[in-house]
Amino acid sequence: MTEQPERRNGEDRFADHTSSVIDLREYKQSRDPLPVTFHRRELDAILWLYGRMVGEGQWRDYAIDHLKEKAVFSVFKRSGEIPLYRIEKNPKLASKQGAFSVINTNGLILKRGHELSQVLKVFDKVLKLVDK
Repeated sequence: MTEQPERRNGEDRFADHTSSVIDLREYKQSRDPLPVTFHRRELDAILWLYGRMVGEGQWRDYAIDHLKEKAVFSVFKRSGEIPLYRIEKNPKLASKQGAFSVINTNGLILKRGHELSQVLKVFDKVLKLVDK
């Protein structure tokens, strides 16, 4: 004799299982997408700049936000205020204007580009000759 699980009267052995077809495209779209993050080299470049500006006494605090559509590194003069600058990575804009941008307190885009190192040059001070 073979051992089979006991069935109640009139119960089919496949009654427990429901069959349905799932479209994989729908399944992928229904799942929550992973948030956008800064890669290690990008974060290294941003934190190097942050350290330099803290050393100069211009910046004091920062915050990192990883959202569904973009990653944001916000820089503060004091921790309780609105950010002085936001360094954003938006992959949807990578093929157009560039994924990286620097935005000031008023929402004005100071620089945008495809490479983070070029975008961060907006913070480099240019020495100017002043005539008396």
